[in-house]
Amino acid sequence: MTAQAKAATVPGFLVAHYRDFLLYGLFLGAIAWFIASGEQGMGYHWKWYRMPRYLIQITEDGWMLGPLLQGLIVTFKISGLSLILAMIFGLTAAIFRLSDSFTARLVAKGYVEFIRNTPLLTQIFFIYYVIGPVFGLDAFGSAVLALSLFEGAYASEIFRAGIVSIHKGQWEAAHSLGLSKWDTYRKVIVPQAVRRILPPLTGVGVTLIKDSSLASTIAIYELTQQGNIVSSDTFMVFEVWFTVAAIYLAVTFPLSMLVAELGKRMRTAE
Repeated sequence: MTAQAKAATVPGFLVAHYRDFLLYGLFLGAIAWFIASGEQGMGYHWKWYRMPRYLIQITEDGWMLGPLLQGLIVTFKISGLSLILAMIFGLTAAIFRLSDSFTARLVAKGYVEFIRNTPLLTQIFFIYYVIGPVFGLDAFGSAVLALSLFEGAYASEIFRAGIVSIHKGQWEAAHSLGLSKWDTYRKVIVPQAVRRILPPLTGVGVTLIKDSSLASTIAIYELTQQGNIVSSDTFMVFEVWFTVAAIYLAVTFPLSMLVAELGKRMRTAE
């Protein structure tokens, strides 16, 4: 097995990034030390010993996920569906922006400018209270649609930049082979563009996970909403919200490193 193939495996990835994981662990350790040191300064008695029950609960029938991890599952569902739809919306809008049709360009530009220049929270409320009742969307569907449209607008600019960066010789070669415009995009342009835009698209995915916390405003019991409920019931505001932040960080940080490494390998393979 070559060094490059070995690094492509999961153990190889962990070995290649052991410094990052070490720094990550030291960073979390420093935060833990800072919090523990602050107990004396603030006169606040931390109750971390009560937190495990809100992550994992052990009952007579076995163990089950606590409210925070149940909320994390809902966050994953919202983020996963929204990310798929955001990529579809973004790629469609980018192709429309680059098409010869004036109407398509106008629609795509209007969509991007409207979404990028209005707050996400307002869009969630508008879709949930105005569009949702018309099309029968519940709170979950409204949140997924709002997040998809919002992140899709940013993804469209990334897709457009990636498509424009492809050398015109690729277009001419595809046309000389008799490929239609659809096949040119599908078989030649988009696969090359994706390699170049994967790192910025990673940022869209990470942002999407964090933005999904706004779904709590329309009574979806995702991670932030569950944290809000637990902190209200227990008055452990600091412990709960620090734990929620740590869960978000534990999800987004490895994801950023993994996809950045993937993008690096794709660019190297070009």
